[in-house]
Amino acid sequence: MGRIIAEDEEFKSVDFVKEPLESGEYENCTFISCNLANLDLAVYAFIDCTFENCDISMAKLDKTALKTVAFKGCKLMGLSFGNCAPFLLAFSFDNCLLNIASFYNLKIKGTRFKNCNLQEVDFTQADITGAVFDNCDLSGAVFENTILEKADLRTAFNYTIDPEENHIKGAKFSAAGIAGLLDKYGIEIE
Repeated sequence: MGRIIAEDEEFKSVDFVKEPLESGEYENCTFISCNLANLDLAVYAFIDCTFENCDISMAKLDKTALKTVAFKGCKLMGLSFGNCAPFLLAFSFDNCLLNIASFYNLKIKGTRFKNCNLQEVDFTQADITGAVFDNCDLSGAVFENTILEKADLRTAFNYTIDPEENHIKGAKFSAAGIAGLLDKYGIEIE
């Protein structure tokens, strides 16, 4: 089966587990209330696409191209974004469930996370310079040798970030979030 090129198409309420999504390139397409959970999306390309209220949990993203992709209200649990094709990788997340996802070793500067659940997400060795975490739950998220310079975490909560193990110059935190920067010292802040 050859690879298709789809442009300006809308896919609504399609269960791609039962009706397979053809391998290929999707440009300026919209996916609404679709099921892509557990699919092998290796080498697929999504360019300027929007996913709304879709379940993409546990999909395989080996060399998948995500170029300016918006995820809105999606369930994206357990995804390894670090396996995506790095060239022009860019995405945003609004009201998404990203628990147990991994952004390991990615350069995703300026990425916007709004109203997202990012519990136990791995940001190890990622460059998230200038990223915005607007009202996001980062409980159990891992930040190790992460570049968080100029990132905005003022409305993020439940995070633990070691300033000695990460690059946080110019990052923005709220006074309420300071405890997340001092957890390793075992001190009480009132």
